[in-house]
Amino acid sequence: MGPSGSGKSTFMNLLGALDQPTRGKLIIAGRDLTQMDDDAQAQLRNETLGFVFQQFMLLARTSALDNVKLPLMYAAMDRDEKQERAVAALKRVGLGERMDHSPAQLSGGQQQRVAIARALVNQPRMILADEPTGALDSVTAEEIMTLFAVLNADGVTVILVTHEEEIAEHARRIIRFRDGRIISDENRQAA
Repeated sequence: MGPSGSGKSTFMNLLGALDQPTRGKLIIAGRDLTQMDDDAQAQLRNETLGFVFQQFMLLARTSALDNVKLPLMYAAMDRDEKQERAVAALKRVGLGERMDHSPAQLSGGQQQRVAIARALVNQPRMILADEPTGALDSVTAEEIMTLFAVLNADGVTVILVTHEEEIAEHARRIIRFRDGRIISDENRQAA
């Protein structure tokens, strides 16, 4: 958490192996990103991380199922396995009946669920969610946070950037940023 310009997105980009630290080490899944080339970092992202964005980032003329299959494009698996994984991910987020719908045929909450399914399809150990409830009404935001809680209980680490205190209340740990620095790091019980 923190105001605009506080360093939240930079922190998220570092964790997502999208940016390089200017000094020090960055260890993710036991591997030092500062010692990895671009291809190795891309492989780490594909195998370990899932990304969820505020604006969903779905392809408009593509079905929910095909949007979810996108991260599998470079995976070493056959077409049937890719299909099975994508279907399973959509069912996991409650959209088994909507997989043939385009984003325009889905509500904002359903679009975000497609984005979460896309983040889950490679079975990541960590999901990086940048303002995933920012474009949603409060009821849908609560549904998305409940889904993240279930994923976390299943062993997926969820790192979420938010400006909203109500959303942060779901977290077990809140790190607050200001001017590129961590100003507090609070471990707590989630609500």
